[in-house]
Amino acid sequence: MAMIEVLPGFLLAGLALAGSPGPATLSIAAAGAAFGPGRGLAYMAGIVLGMVAVMALTGSGMVGLMLALPGVRPAVTLLAAAYFLYLAWRIATAPPLAADAGAGRPPSLAAGLALSLINPKGYAAMAALFSGFVLLPGQPLADLMAKIALLTVLICLVNTAWLLAGGALTGIFRQPAANRAVNLAFALLLLLSVLAALLL
Repeated sequence: MAMIEVLPGFLLAGLALAGSPGPATLSIAAAGAAFGPGRGLAYMAGIVLGMVAVMALTGSGMVGLMLALPGVRPAVTLLAAAYFLYLAWRIATAPPLAADAGAGRPPSLAAGLALSLINPKGYAAMAALFSGFVLLPGQPLADLMAKIALLTVLICLVNTAWLLAGGALTGIFRQPAANRAVNLAFALLLLLSVLAALLL
């Protein structure tokens, strides 16, 4: 089957998997709401870079080999849960922008990178995309590189939309009490999305 025939389905599936609410997308929107889009940009860049690493690890088969080792899967799950709890706490306790005099520190590029590397939804989504579609038959390395390139562009676009959507909330909720409610709601949604991802 020619790439032109497979590509629309691959991109549509990629959009659905990368753009749906999950730990990464919700935390990007939360960073945009809590700190503003400009201050959330480094965090988003970290998530994108982390997803490129996740794609490379998944596409190369390294993830499957690592998770097959005894004790690795529960340890990774525990580490991921602890990190997501910490991130949700950071979001929930972020000072409202109207009252923030520089005391609040937005999540960093390293924090975004770490989130992508321990996000179970990211690995599951990439495994589904990489095994479900062949863009360049008979050329496994070129196929992998094409998928990574296309998905990286798609993830950048989707994450930018989530960051801006979160940032739009800061303009609406300038009152400290309302902004606190938005932060708490995002933190709760993040925890629920993590729970859903870990139960899959």
